[in-house]
Amino acid sequence: MSEAPKDFIREIIENDIKTGRYGGRVHTRFPPEPNGYLHIGHAKSVLLNYWIAKEYGGKFNLRFDDTNPEKEEQEYVDAIKRDVKWLGVDWEDREFYASDYFEQLYQWAEELIKKGKAYVCDLSPEEVSEYRGKAIIQDGKVITPPGKESPYRNRSVEENLDLFRRMRAGEFPDGSKTLRAKIDMAHPNLNMRDPVMYRIMHVPHHRTGDKWCIYPTYDWAHGQSDSIEGITHSICTLEFEDHRPLYDWFLDQLGIHHPRQIEFARLNLTYTVMSKRLLLQLVQEGHVRGWDDPRMPTLAGMRRRGYTPEAIHEFVRRVGVSKRESITELELLEHCVRQDLNKRAPRRLAVLDPLRVVITNYPDGQVEWLEAINNPEDPSAGTRKVPFSKVLYIERDDFMENPPKDFYRLAPGREVRLRYAYFIKCVDVIKDAQGNVIELHCTYDPATRGGEAPDGRKVKATIHWVSAQHAINAEVRLYDRLFTKPDPLDVPKGHDWKENINPNSLIVLQNCKLEPSLADAQVGDRFQFERKGYFCVDPDSTPERLVFNRTVTLKGEWEKARQQS
Repeated sequence: MSEAPKDFIREIIENDIKTGRYGGRVHTRFPPEPNGYLHIGHAKSVLLNYWIAKEYGGKFNLRFDDTNPEKEEQEYVDAIKRDVKWLGVDWEDREFYASDYFEQLYQWAEELIKKGKAYVCDLSPEEVSEYRGKAIIQDGKVITPPGKESPYRNRSVEENLDLFRRMRAGEFPDGSKTLRAKIDMAHPNLNMRDPVMYRIMHVPHHRTGDKWCIYPTYDWAHGQSDSIEGITHSICTLEFEDHRPLYDWFLDQLGIHHPRQIEFARLNLTYTVMSKRLLLQLVQEGHVRGWDDPRMPTLAGMRRRGYTPEAIHEFVRRVGVSKRESITELELLEHCVRQDLNKRAPRRLAVLDPLRVVITNYPDGQVEWLEAINNPEDPSAGTRKVPFSKVLYIERDDFMENPPKDFYRLAPGREVRLRYAYFIKCVDVIKDAQGNVIELHCTYDPATRGGEAPDGRKVKATIHWVSAQHAINAEVRLYDRLFTKPDPLDVPKGHDWKENINPNSLIVLQNCKLEPSLADAQVGDRFQFERKGYFCVDPDSTPERLVFNRTVTLKGEWEKARQQS
């Protein structure tokens, strides 16, 4: 388990343990709504709850707050479980669903009706919002003028019970009635102005089928679900701070186990949108290839791109926990990924934009198998053999016919080192009818095997290569940021935020040339392509043709800034 620094949440919990609150127990939960895939922001929440439970010898629940069948699907439930498990979070047999508690929630709603604390309201959703009122700015201060009571607020207990039971029986159409808590229409917190507890929805539920046609709202179900499960600390993001009085009010009215709600600042990331509504829009409108598109901030997308759970753990630790909203640079996440992959990713030779090279003085038909290091950061990774032959491929941008002064790679008459192999010198440039360079003729120095010259002469550049005879073809997808602006929602009035989508967020390269050891690579395997970056085998791969996704480049802005400071 990862160590995490002390923060205000842990201080609150430790104080509760010292004072004997909840009998010294610590019991947390991660309660996603199954209406989309988890993203990096959810990773912060699930890891925080899980780490705290483990640190204090407590329990951790995975609970699905599945109270809105219009937006929820089994696909999302399965995806969430897959992602949480991938993060290394073990909820053992503690998997729960708010839908498991529908009957208990209904009985508690009847209890509040009997106490005169809830009533059936015939106002439309628009009318409910209008009657509730809204905050306004007056003399530089935010005030909330009193709302207007519903004309149905003072129905008798008997009438409310009758109507609520008939709502459950399916007698009324969608949207025609709601059950509302009877609190205070002049309360300064708008959430306390007779909030809706139940709405009519004749929609099948992915778990309960057609059993219910009324469904609890999130505010009504959430706190009571926490209570049923014996949660001690309901740790959630700051947008729920204004809902805490309502959370407390429901539990107090029912007189049941009362968890403590604690809020922390959610994760905001540059060049990224975190709203599931906006992410769904990207998917449905075809701007990405699905929830697991490697450009998406979803955990499924990050896994497909080649991110590791360990890198995400480190990122969450570095971001930390606070009460103050802030924006974290995407570069920090990329830095954590590079650090982790640098330690674990095997090195391989791959030429993404191949230029053919013929070693004119190398014997025809000869093949040498040269020793190559698998990972210089991990001596236990050992070495492998790579084939060397007369015809090679190098990167096209490793050659310039008329190089500027600061270009040290291959050029006519210039000598460079081939990684793990020999010094070669360019002696001729072959062009097509249009004047494009299509082949280089070079000579090699047999005495420089292994990359060193016995006469002590030096070269200023080392480039990578692949033997043409042994190379395997692959498709390589170069992913970049999905948006061109740090704040994707920063657009002039009247413009669409999707105008900030980066048109070059995906570049697909065909017929890339890879060293033959990669032929056995499996989906999900991660590698460092030397000098090019970190790459992962994509599920689109077939035995006949591998597909690699670029996870990150070898060095990013975060590392450059650190070196310059």
